[in-house]
Amino acid sequence: MENSSTPVAQTRQGNIIGLAEDDVHVWRGIPYAQPPVGALRWRAPQPLEKTHTPYVADAYSASSWQNSDYCRELGGGDPGRFSEDCLYLNIWSPAARTEPLPVMVWLHGGGFTIGAGGLPPYNGSALARRDVVIVTVNYRLGHLGFFAHPALEAEAGETFYNFALLDQIAALRWVKEHIHAFGGDAGNVTLFGESAGARSVLSLLVSPLAKDLFHKAIIQSGYSLPDTAREHALAKGEAVATHLGLENATAEQLRDLPADAFWKLVAPHTIAPAPIVGDAVLPQPMLDMFFHARQHPMPVMIGSNSDEASVMAVFGVDLAGQIQKLRRERRFGLGLIKLLYPGVKGDVELGRQVCRDMAFTTMGYVVMQAQQRLNQPCWRYWFDYVAEAEHDTYPHGAWHGNEVPYVFDTLGQISPAKEYVTANDLAFAAQVADYWASFARKAHECEVLSGPVRWAASVRGRDRLLRIGLNKYAGFKLVNRFMRARMALFKRVMRHHVTLD
Repeated sequence: MENSSTPVAQTRQGNIIGLAEDDVHVWRGIPYAQPPVGALRWRAPQPLEKTHTPYVADAYSASSWQNSDYCRELGGGDPGRFSEDCLYLNIWSPAARTEPLPVMVWLHGGGFTIGAGGLPPYNGSALARRDVVIVTVNYRLGHLGFFAHPALEAEAGETFYNFALLDQIAALRWVKEHIHAFGGDAGNVTLFGESAGARSVLSLLVSPLAKDLFHKAIIQSGYSLPDTAREHALAKGEAVATHLGLENATAEQLRDLPADAFWKLVAPHTIAPAPIVGDAVLPQPMLDMFFHARQHPMPVMIGSNSDEASVMAVFGVDLAGQIQKLRRERRFGLGLIKLLYPGVKGDVELGRQVCRDMAFTTMGYVVMQAQQRLNQPCWRYWFDYVAEAEHDTYPHGAWHGNEVPYVFDTLGQISPAKEYVTANDLAFAAQVADYWASFARKAHECEVLSGPVRWAASVRGRDRLLRIGLNKYAGFKLVNRFMRARMALFKRVMRHHVTLD
């Protein structure tokens, strides 16, 4: 099908007709599982049946139910129409190719409550032009994606709470079976994601159900919030049902609730931005598994941004209040914290940096050490680039999610950035995207990624990190032992708050 005006992928599922957009072939809205509706709500996604009718994949599918205004403001754009029937994916592949190409499967962020694979920042065309096949995935969100209730738990079969993660696993299985028809190499799949998408990657790295479904992982701004305990999730599920008028609900009654009843719920009936531990998808806490280096062995890239605390307000975190809490904590006192942050004045700014490092930066350090215990390479980064026109607007550095349009090289296509980005900004974004594509192509073969700076992995005995941006300005620098003392302390704090067997 290479170079045809209308690309047709011949899959076991049937023929799938896409679009030719310049030098890239695109398929939008391909179903990867049966619609999880009716009796299939809160069940593992079911495989599709083969069809003899060609499927036209020329438009993005509906997204999972969510707050549209919230997604426009914080999630990257307009998520379009909504439906419980949302299990679809999108593919970008170079029109001209002579051999199977590396595959990159993207899991979007949004706190597990907003987002979609078809949002403008995730347009895969620019990455595909770097000789990779890009896949973006829709999955169930909110209570449709994460839900526990005694009535559901009593049903026969395996116990599941993390339906969103099951969707992602189903998408990876679909990719493994069908991606060759789109020019991809099913034996070279990189799973990557940001925020809740990164947390999904972390969870699948330790899920027994995801074993052998991907071969490399990129974790962008993955956070250290503990998984939701099964008992807490069950109690919350009962409280949600009661709030919706179903005390002592049966499974049938729960599945009869309208799909749009859940996204409108407010605290305390909202879900946490973390999966639920204790089901077949996530039998053990994610953090616990990394502390013991029990993740699936593979090359990993992980990093975070210089102003991750920008997202804290969304979750109601009082930055100054966190410092006041540390004053009352004897085991990890504020005196030591202040020694680690010399020159930082005021509880708000100290809280901004401490919360950033405890929730995000330390996760990269933990994963790096877990990788070293398995003798697997780990590329760490710190993203600190802000577009030239935004230097004064964002004095604290790169906010949560700021790296995404650089990774996809879509900075000049999305609003409002396309109105003010400079040639320097666009050139820098292209270099970042080059590194990500290089990881997908080479990470299993070598420990150095090529680019403006040779990016060496943190193998056993080495603690290296690539600084991307160098205080907002275009530049790359490999540094040793980045924030090492802070990371060691906050890893102790994390372990103190996680129950270890």
